[in-house]
Amino acid sequence: MTKRILYALLLTGAPVIAMAQDHKDSIALTKKRNVARVQYGVASYYHNKFEGRKTANGEVFTQKGMTAASNTHPLNCWVRVINSRNKKSVIVRITDRMHPQNPRLIDLSRSAAAKLGYTGRGLTRVKVEYLGRQKPASDSVAEDNK
Repeated sequence: MTKRILYALLLTGAPVIAMAQDHKDSIALTKKRNVARVQYGVASYYHNKFEGRKTANGEVFTQKGMTAASNTHPLNCWVRVINSRNKKSVIVRITDRMHPQNPRLIDLSRSAAAKLGYTGRGLTRVKVEYLGRQKPASDSVAEDNK
């Protein structure tokens, strides 16, 4: 919706529900730190062609790392991703952004996807829990990454 339409709706008292569907909205939300603590959606994993390329935070991507791309979480934050099918979970750091028109919630490294047990399927339904910018305690990371 354009700003003019939103303004008109607000003036008339009509309820407005705004969702971060496009890239600009999702980036704006993460800059304001209005990140939902729990989100549900579909996870995919990085294609091999991205191996060795720079990520949005400037790091070089590797499939062996426990990293992910997201359009709704701030860069360098930590999230727990839980596979809805088998309840396996991993903790990953958000280091990259996805294409703005990508409808998926999160894109994991192949290593993280393998620990969740969905590399054969390519996609899976997940629950993503925002953990914050501080690295989780080492025992919780080790426990999740078994």
